[in-house]
Amino acid sequence: MQNGAHGVAKEQPRLTLYIILTTAFLSLCFLLSLSSSFHSSPPYSGSNGIRPDPRLFPSSSKIAADTSPPSVAYLISGSSGDSRRILRLLFAAYHPRNRYLLHLDSLATQSERDRLALTVGDVPIFRAARNVDVVGRPDFAYRRGSSPMASTLHGASILLRLSGAWDWFVDLSVDEYPLVTQDELLHILSYLPKDLNFVNHTSYIGWKESRRLKPVIVDPGLYLVEKTDMFFASQKRELPKAFKLFSGPSFSILSRSFIEHCVLGTDNFPRTLLMYLSNTPASLSNYFPTILCNSNLFKKTIINNNLLYQASNDTSKERRHQLDPKEFTEMVQSGAAFARVSTFDDAVLDRIDHELLGRAHGEVVPGGWCLGDSGDNRSLCSVWGDSGILRPGSGSERLERRIVELLSNDWFRLHQCIAE
Repeated sequence: MQNGAHGVAKEQPRLTLYIILTTAFLSLCFLLSLSSSFHSSPPYSGSNGIRPDPRLFPSSSKIAADTSPPSVAYLISGSSGDSRRILRLLFAAYHPRNRYLLHLDSLATQSERDRLALTVGDVPIFRAARNVDVVGRPDFAYRRGSSPMASTLHGASILLRLSGAWDWFVDLSVDEYPLVTQDELLHILSYLPKDLNFVNHTSYIGWKESRRLKPVIVDPGLYLVEKTDMFFASQKRELPKAFKLFSGPSFSILSRSFIEHCVLGTDNFPRTLLMYLSNTPASLSNYFPTILCNSNLFKKTIINNNLLYQASNDTSKERRHQLDPKEFTEMVQSGAAFARVSTFDDAVLDRIDHELLGRAHGEVVPGGWCLGDSGDNRSLCSVWGDSGILRPGSGSERLERRIVELLSNDWFRLHQCIAE
């Protein structure tokens, strides 16, 4: 019996090594597929090669491009039953200058995905701007593991291939919602350097060390088409010594130059870190902060705030709740550009639409490009003009105050990639 037990103990390290090598190989295959994934499984596009409406983009000269407002690439993701929430989020965050990629993961049915694509194709402004696409062959993403990181990088690579015009990348889930109009957001971003990255980050790992970083796992989302339990190895590994780990919430606002560095760059560290994190329970929350803070090129561009408001009771067991007036005022005055709304009911979203975004049900948020007459029965945005014209409101003032505080000399550098 002792010899048998000794033999089993000797097999455990071999099993762990086999798991790590197998998952590393799968991660490498994912990396190699990034460059070709767009051609092998292109997203739905209603453009069919037709150019956008010239009224939205009246000039394409270099001078106009240099002085025009920036744009944001949004990856909007959901799962089975989330089509309605994805569409609502799309309408709330829409602007003709931006780029949108909608992704229903593999838990959703193909018919649900097809209906989403058809609905997008039926909206006149989406057809005119040619800037909304739906992923046709979905990724599978667990809440934990490395598949969320793979899905985000896949979406970012498609957006890079779809358009060369956007300046920032935002990965939105159906649990987030804008608190400012896109006119207000783009107006403030037009005053900022385009290499800034808004990412909450810390090097303090604490309890995460033993529960999120040292365990060795295999994420079934990387190689199976159905949802199964995640596989945990019996042994744990040491933390890396070649680089410093940083972590933070998965939501962030990332510059195009940084996304290109992660997906297309010649620096091998993003790929090395991808291989390392492929075996950890929480990969996405560590991936972007760690690359930023270990890069001499990008560590000075990071702002330790992701411009996201999260309710203080967001971790409560209650799925939906109604914000009281004090909480709603606190959310608005925070100056955040987005809010985590996973625990908000529809009444809160209706209030955000009405009081902050000026959005009517089933309509996009009005902007400077909307030329409709409020006196008739048609939507303000049923007639459109130059998308480069912005009409910011009070939301831009709130967001401006927030960013000015973040960029002040006594805060910006003191909270940037600090090793604790």
